[in-house]
Amino acid sequence: MSLKSTNKIPKHIAIIMDGNGRWAKLHALPKISGHRKGAEIAKKIILHAQKRKIQYLTLYTFSSENWGRPLGEINNLMSLIKYYVSKERESLNKHNIKVKIIGDLTKVSNDLRSEIDEVVSVTADNTGLTLVIAFSYGSRDEILHAVRSIAKLYKSQEISLNDLTVEKFSSYLDTCDIPDPDLLIRTSGEYRISNFLLWQLAYTEFYFTNVHWPDFIPEELDKALIEFGNRERRYGK
Repeated sequence: MSLKSTNKIPKHIAIIMDGNGRWAKLHALPKISGHRKGAEIAKKIILHAQKRKIQYLTLYTFSSENWGRPLGEINNLMSLIKYYVSKERESLNKHNIKVKIIGDLTKVSNDLRSEIDEVVSVTADNTGLTLVIAFSYGSRDEILHAVRSIAKLYKSQEISLNDLTVEKFSSYLDTCDIPDPDLLIRTSGEYRISNFLLWQLAYTEFYFTNVHWPDFIPEELDKALIEFGNRERRYGK
């Protein structure tokens, strides 16, 4: 089956962009070179997703656990993220892409936070692809935050146990205004979801590839879309 022969295009794709470090090691380069190449690929995939009429694309950019990496690597990553957020702001706006951030930004420096707030503000009214950046994000923390919020409302009698449904609980998550992913892609040959969208992935189709993220060119995304088109989603029915 070719991509042209299927009309089953996912509304929302989530991607765990894995393998920057392994790609750099394979090419005898410093790890930051892998991250730079990965950022270049991310831009290509974003624009290709827009071309393929994907409505939502969520990229797992930096996890809450990543703060445990060596300080030098973290500083390099933060500088790289700041550079690309600033550099690509106008391009994202030009392409009618709306940017949304999910995650805990309290650990992020004020200057990077300012750049993030700016790109979100500038693109807020765009109507094309919604690009969701999961940054300083951990799904267990997200769920725990939702539980705490609901517990406070219950304690103040603003919500009852009978009010609590799947839909109601989802409204307290970072992704409250985003549909659950139809397709999850993880690169670099790893078979786990690494604390990413644990609640939201309940009926998502998974696609794993051995390709490292810096080599995940748009044609690789098309392969995942073709595979998705071949699957039958029954949601347990």
